[in-house]
Amino acid sequence: MLPAWLVPLLAAVPCTWALWERRRRRAELGARTWLLEREREGAARRAVDEERARVARDLHDIVSHSVSVMVVQAGAARHGVDGEAEDALLAVERTGREAMTELRHLLGVLAPAPDGDGEAFTPQPSLAHLGTLVDRIAFAGLPVDVRVTGEPCPLPAGIDATGYRIVQEALTNALKHGTPGATAEVTVSYGRRNLRLEVLNTGPSVLTGTGQAPTESRGGRGLSGLRERVAVYGGDLDARRRLGGGYRVRARIPLERP
Repeated sequence: MLPAWLVPLLAAVPCTWALWERRRRRAELGARTWLLEREREGAARRAVDEERARVARDLHDIVSHSVSVMVVQAGAARHGVDGEAEDALLAVERTGREAMTELRHLLGVLAPAPDGDGEAFTPQPSLAHLGTLVDRIAFAGLPVDVRVTGEPCPLPAGIDATGYRIVQEALTNALKHGTPGATAEVTVSYGRRNLRLEVLNTGPSVLTGTGQAPTESRGGRGLSGLRERVAVYGGDLDARRRLGGGYRVRARIPLERP
């Protein structure tokens, strides 16, 4: 038989154990809640960073292209006039270049470079709209020949927009850095597994050391940003000077996720 003094102690053990277990669970729940809050805050920060990067890419793709075409057109038109008209076109060209500089600063704030899909209210760009883009580039002074191989088919919206941006960026660079008389060729190849794009433009031979390099080699984010976009789909993008002159941009985008 148990001593009388031990009976109350034994009776209190379940209550003590229950109290300890409740406190342990409360502490565990608090730690778990703290971790969830940290994860939620981290996810929110990542979402903000990704959105800022997306806005920066779209600003470059849309605004930079349009302003670049305006600057080139103003510069070309300025050589055929004089007097007040020339001064006005010079002002347009200067303002356009200043806008490009401000845009680069803005992009640096929105999405700083590592070393130091359409707007919500506008339709997504599409390879089906290449005709309008080519007409705009040709009107600005760069004749473009387009060739489509394979059977055109509906593409996922992201791949379709990325393909359009690749051609747009390559033609914009060719227009900005090309020489008088330069031409460009665009090839869009629809395959069963891959979408392939190639943009070639003529220009001074690399052996002469003349001509300007495209945006990316001067620290821009156009081609490098597109390379990141293509990589998201498991593809690759190659951009380089052509030995015989001009530049080549070539991309492959898988139509199925790897």
